[in-house]
Amino acid sequence: MALSELDVVIGQYSGLARKVLDYSQTMKRLVDAAKQPGFSAESWAPLATMVATDRFKRVGNFKEVMNWDEYVAFLTGWAMHSEWECSFRRVTAGSNVVFLELEERSRTGGVGSVVNSVSVYEFDADGLIAHLDIYLQMPMPDPEMLKSYAGISITG
Repeated sequence: MALSELDVVIGQYSGLARKVLDYSQTMKRLVDAAKQPGFSAESWAPLATMVATDRFKRVGNFKEVMNWDEYVAFLTGWAMHSEWECSFRRVTAGSNVVFLELEERSRTGGVGSVVNSVSVYEFDADGLIAHLDIYLQMPMPDPEMLKSYAGISITG
């Protein structure tokens, strides 16, 4: 399946699929902005407008579970020292669930990675993201990359 840039395909989607693509574009803008002076946890406010922050749960690629505040703290620490970009593979939407497939490229501390991801977004009745599951296909990670998970509880 051919990859495309989000900017090229986003206009082809509406509804919850479009919300997920908007979320991804906002994430990219904020990760880029995180290298600027003054960036903080409050800088994620544009992303928070798309999320049911009071009941949000994210289950990550190592089965770590985070609420919104924990996720924002994690994102802030990661984004300030990382580069991230993605290419679009496919999006599939159901009644309140969207599956987004991307190729994600990142660089943290001089260590780069390329992964295939599937992110599962569950929406509440208000159209806000209430749950996010992350699944990755990747080579074994470099131990340097795992340092960004310091203090995060990973389940087996």
